[in-house]
Amino acid sequence: MMRFSTLVKYPADWMTGGQGEHGAVLTSRIRLARNLRHHPFPGWAKREQRAAALELMRPAVEALPLMKDAFSQELGDLNAVQKQVLVERHLISREHAAHGVGSAVVIERRQTLSLMLNEEDHLRMQAIRPGLQLTAAFNMLSELDSDLEDALEFAFDPTLGYLTTCPTNLGTGLRASVMLHLPGLVLSDQIGQVLQSVNKIGLAVRGLYGEGTESLGNLYQISNQSTLGESEATIISRLERVISQVANHEQNAREKLLDDDPEMVFDKIGRAYGVLSHSHIIDSKEALNHLSLLRLGGTLGVFPPETVILCDTLLMDIQPAHLQLHAGRKLSPDERDAIRATIIRSRLHSVASPSNRSTTDASKPLSDLPNPGDP
Repeated sequence: MMRFSTLVKYPADWMTGGQGEHGAVLTSRIRLARNLRHHPFPGWAKREQRAAALELMRPAVEALPLMKDAFSQELGDLNAVQKQVLVERHLISREHAAHGVGSAVVIERRQTLSLMLNEEDHLRMQAIRPGLQLTAAFNMLSELDSDLEDALEFAFDPTLGYLTTCPTNLGTGLRASVMLHLPGLVLSDQIGQVLQSVNKIGLAVRGLYGEGTESLGNLYQISNQSTLGESEATIISRLERVISQVANHEQNAREKLLDDDPEMVFDKIGRAYGVLSHSHIIDSKEALNHLSLLRLGGTLGVFPPETVILCDTLLMDIQPAHLQLHAGRKLSPDERDAIRATIIRSRLHSVASPSNRSTTDASKPLSDLPNPGDP
């Protein structure tokens, strides 16, 4: 089995590939909730019952062909920083991280597949892919689910479908979500209207780390809310259609901003670059908001295209637990802010300063622009 240090040594496949759909769609995630038949659900189970369920599930999960050489660990054997790193990588939930004895996680080596054991449900299985790839993520997870169903007996009702702890997950047990980067809609003050429309058609909008978290860095999660009475294909198809529409709105907002007020756009991107390139102390929220603008600059051609991948990687590497893992010790908030600034400065060293200053002179290098003092 893989060691924790090996698992987190490299970014996950999905962290560095979300450049489709105008760069607006970062990741697609499918999650399936399952429970064991004849076993009390985790929230009502006694300690020995949770242990018995884990003893049944964990070997079955580890034996899956897709989980060969995976990382497998009981949460009680991970320290607080290690668990928080997994939360920051979206590999376990915040609720799961709070568990200890009787809970475990099994993560595929590329971090595309992750299975939480004894979370809210006995099994929370998820697949993450870069860009808008909900169907691909579902197909991968469906194969894993079918293999598990041969080894384990799930709680299933002919009328209600898969039985889950929360009634909103009854039926398919499927939760599909997409992470979007929407700076154009935010800068043009259209974000509220768009998200309100999304809510009206029964989809949920959440922040960077799901329910109860705020949107940082202009990042939003959009997911389905109901799972009962609809097929997996219907849920996924509707969400993909809505996400494509939101991505198009974002692209239109970016284009309109460039047409109507290019100096404002380039000023914000330039200021973000200046702060990130020269700060020696920066907190997480400020860093994420500036990285959002830097990422926008990468999609607009202000910076090289690879800047988008750099920003996506930094979004993860500057999180508090990742910084403490990097330092090898617990850090105070002030220490984290200083190390975060150092990491960002070093990563941006190879990124040239913004070249675009206006739409009329966007193609000219700075040396060709007139000096304000010239006659």
